[in-house]
Amino acid sequence: MIDDAPPLIAVRGHLPALAMPAVAVVGSRNASAAGMKLTQIFARGLSEAGFAIVSGLARGIDAAAHRASLANGTIAVLAGGQDRIYPPEHGDLLDEILSAGVAVTEMPLGWEPRARDFPRRNRLISGLALGVVIVEAAKRSGSLITARLALEQGREVFAVPGSPLDPRAEGTNSLIKQGATPVTETADIVAVLEPIMGMALTAREPEPTDRDRVADVDPAADERARIIALLSPAPVQVDDLVRLANSSPRVVRLVLLELELAGRLERHGGGLVSLL
Repeated sequence: MIDDAPPLIAVRGHLPALAMPAVAVVGSRNASAAGMKLTQIFARGLSEAGFAIVSGLARGIDAAAHRASLANGTIAVLAGGQDRIYPPEHGDLLDEILSAGVAVTEMPLGWEPRARDFPRRNRLISGLALGVVIVEAAKRSGSLITARLALEQGREVFAVPGSPLDPRAEGTNSLIKQGATPVTETADIVAVLEPIMGMALTAREPEPTDRDRVADVDPAADERARIIALLSPAPVQVDDLVRLANSSPRVVRLVLLELELAGRLERHGGGLVSLL
């Protein structure tokens, strides 16, 4: 139900997922640990409330949203053909999605996604959903394009407030100033969408998951950079850093110690750390 709807789409996976009411969850590819954690909370909560989660299979927030809603159905909107997954390393994630969710694209088989195909793809992400949740977005983020498209399509736009010190929250904080609905918990979103649907959703029972397990491996060359990239001025649990970086506690603590000695890290109570 959008003005420039594609005449044809290719769909693969568990088709009943497309009949569910849907909410899009999108954000920064270079997400912080706090942003990833919030994405998991929102996506899992909305999934358990009865919504399908729509996102773009990108790195960072998109991937976290898909992973948190695998059990109940998630919709991945692709910028290329069904046989041209981007980024390539998310091929395994897409295979997991297809058991209870779907992959959707307007592009033909064999189509390699180009830079201009991603903003075009974003109109389908918002078009499939009742509303769009922006978790983290820098000033010139593609997620802000999705928010603009959602407004043009008459969808609800929700934004998660972030620290004014974190450039990854600059776009979301700006959306709130412009009238987007600020949200801090899943109930904020459900309260807005249920009257629009004219019905109350039947919540699902949460399902336990062991996908958060991490392996104790030797640090790769880019492991230090990956851990630092997850940090932001917003405090985050060290245990969450370990899980989100897919690293070992030993390596994460070593990197944190290096940052602390360099005067770049602040420790808080309860095992929380943040960048200065």
